[in-house]
Amino acid sequence: MDKTITYVIAILAIVSLAIATYGLVTFQGQVTDLETSMDDIQGTLTTIQDQIDEYQTKIAEQQQQIEEYQEITLVDDMGNVVTLTSAPERIVSLSPSSTEILFAIGAGDIVVGITDYCNYPYNFSAWVEAGNITSIGNYWQPSIEPIVDLDPDLVLASTGSLEAAENLRNLGYNVLVVEAETIDGVLQDILLVGRATDKHIEAGVLVSQMRAEMDVIANQAADATSTPKVYHEVWNPPPMSAGPGTFIDELITLGGGTNIFNDATTSWPTVSSEAVIEKNPDIMVFPDMYMGRQNFYETLEDVANRDGWETISAIQNNKIYEINADIISRGGPRLTDALDILAKMIHPEIFGQP
Repeated sequence: MDKTITYVIAILAIVSLAIATYGLVTFQGQVTDLETSMDDIQGTLTTIQDQIDEYQTKIAEQQQQIEEYQEITLVDDMGNVVTLTSAPERIVSLSPSSTEILFAIGAGDIVVGITDYCNYPYNFSAWVEAGNITSIGNYWQPSIEPIVDLDPDLVLASTGSLEAAENLRNLGYNVLVVEAETIDGVLQDILLVGRATDKHIEAGVLVSQMRAEMDVIANQAADATSTPKVYHEVWNPPPMSAGPGTFIDELITLGGGTNIFNDATTSWPTVSSEAVIEKNPDIMVFPDMYMGRQNFYETLEDVANRDGWETISAIQNNKIYEINADIISRGGPRLTDALDILAKMIHPEIFGQP
């Protein structure tokens, strides 16, 4: 009996030892697997750290290149080549659209001079009175004396100040003519001003936002079942409209309409009252003012009472609207606002009432 117990105890001991041995081997295997996993993780972390170090090195190199960068060459809308050796610190803007671009990309703090017509994004007349900024006067053919007095290292001119731009250029000033006619041209101008002012990142972000907003509206307008005919009166007298190759024509198209003078032979055609009547627009749009001249048409009621216009569809259906002239006439960041308003005028069933 004692031998039997002894055998049983021995057998149990052997089994326990086998189980323990198996557990130890299994545990050691798990430890080995864990060590392998840790090695893999460590290897991954090392790779990531190497990439971070590489990126930091590239950033440092680019930063050094930026700091060492002494020259940037730009071509303006008139084909003039301007070379800047450093970012400007004093800018004079000779057009409202350029002023809006400068402030929209964060370069407003270096603008020292504007025109009397610059009124956005701030009430600059109050700034002028407070001595925080200087008005150089007129938009059309401004005198160069007040510009020179401001000692700018960059002047943004327009087609309204080409003579002044040439005179300033002859005196050695850096002058860029910024005057795009198309939407794409306006976006390129924003990028141009961004490069000139070392605000290229901000300019790129703004352009991307504008493109995205316009695409949303254009895509919605594309679902419309009609393309109403639109007449936009730029000036009167004589009556002038927007033709092909203008951002106004493009805005009307993006908003789901058809510009009745998109077949004109010039970008800003002088048109006759008879031509407007013949083309019979479904929608008529008039700027509330232009370059300081408010309501050249007096009132929309006066427009409706023009000789022979009572037969026009837009008049009969009360589809005659006013629009903020600054928004639709300036090639700047607010063209997206102009498109939004036009789209509501053209397709209120999609975009809501204007």
